[in-house]
Amino acid sequence: MLEDLFDRYARTGDAAARDAIVSEYLAFARGLARRYSRRGEALEDLEQVAALALVKALDRFDPGRGVRFTSFAAPTIIGELKRHFRDKGWAVQVPRRLQELYLEVGKAAPALAQELGRSPTIGELADHVGANAEDVVEAMELGRTAYQGTSLDRPAGDDPDGGTIADGLAASNDTLAEASTRASLHGLLERLPERERHIIYLRFFEERTQADIAEEIGVSQMHVSRLIRQSLAQLRKAGGATEI
Repeated sequence: MLEDLFDRYARTGDAAARDAIVSEYLAFARGLARRYSRRGEALEDLEQVAALALVKALDRFDPGRGVRFTSFAAPTIIGELKRHFRDKGWAVQVPRRLQELYLEVGKAAPALAQELGRSPTIGELADHVGANAEDVVEAMELGRTAYQGTSLDRPAGDDPDGGTIADGLAASNDTLAEASTRASLHGLLERLPERERHIIYLRFFEERTQADIAEEIGVSQMHVSRLIRQSLAQLRKAGGATEI
């Protein structure tokens, strides 16, 4: 069983146990890599980054803390994928304080996830790095969009007939508008119950699917969808927003 493999690897560093665990979760890591495949980088390169991050997460994982491995590994893998883009430079001129804050948040998130046994809230991240929540949200959003530029005529994905990056600019503008709305409402998130706040964080900041979230918190996907709708309605009402 996987629990025995985790136990054995944590105690002895057994290479066979490590390989078996990595093989079991490799599809999970590749799935996270695919989320970033439309940003101008080869999917094969991103999958390699994700696989290496999976091993790194496994080396740091403590099965005795009762945290699901996927919950612990996801921030590490996502952080390494973002670092892969960051290392190629920032295409958009971003204030240095926000660049540095983005890097601090990227380092803090996995550590807090291990400590708390769940993904940290924006407020907890802000407290940890000594910044205010507004700057944390702004840094996270800029970090998602300010990677190295690429030709607008380049294919948006691996399929050369699937359209170019320029074709998706309208959708990108919608995403940025949504991000701006989320940033303006971030202070209202603290009014939500802990579970709903955690779900909103997973869905909109970690870009997890509703199925992933349902599996992590132990409810049905339909229930997650309902909680998201209710939470967004509550945020709209509290913030006077017309749409999110």
